[in-house]
Amino acid sequence: MHAGSDAYVLDRGEAVDLRDALANALTRTEEYVYTTGEHREDGSYVVARRGADSAGHRKVFESFSHVERLYDRLPEEFTAEEIGRTGLTGGRRHMLLRHFAEHPVFDCELVSRQPLRVRKL
Repeated sequence: MHAGSDAYVLDRGEAVDLRDALANALTRTEEYVYTTGEHREDGSYVVARRGADSAGHRKVFESFSHVERLYDRLPEEFTAEEIGRTGLTGGRRHMLLRHFAEHPVFDCELVSRQPLRVRKL
């Protein structure tokens, strides 16, 4: 294997370990209190309600950067209604709102449960 100008020789066991480590880094599921975020092998990102099985409790985005762009377009304080203006409907709006509040990349906090409201920090 070559990395830049360096060459590395791996035995079969080391190569399998490296492959598994790379697969885990590229495809992983992060679990939070109410939601999960799954980085898929094809580059897509899935936000799902934790513990739910049906497709109605998940939203597939083309990539994680699409989720970040959606967040950036939202106002400083927002509810599920503002998320709904982007085309998301039903419980997916609330699920995504909770995901923003739970995921460490999004600098915001839940400020109200009724209605569910998030404020960017």
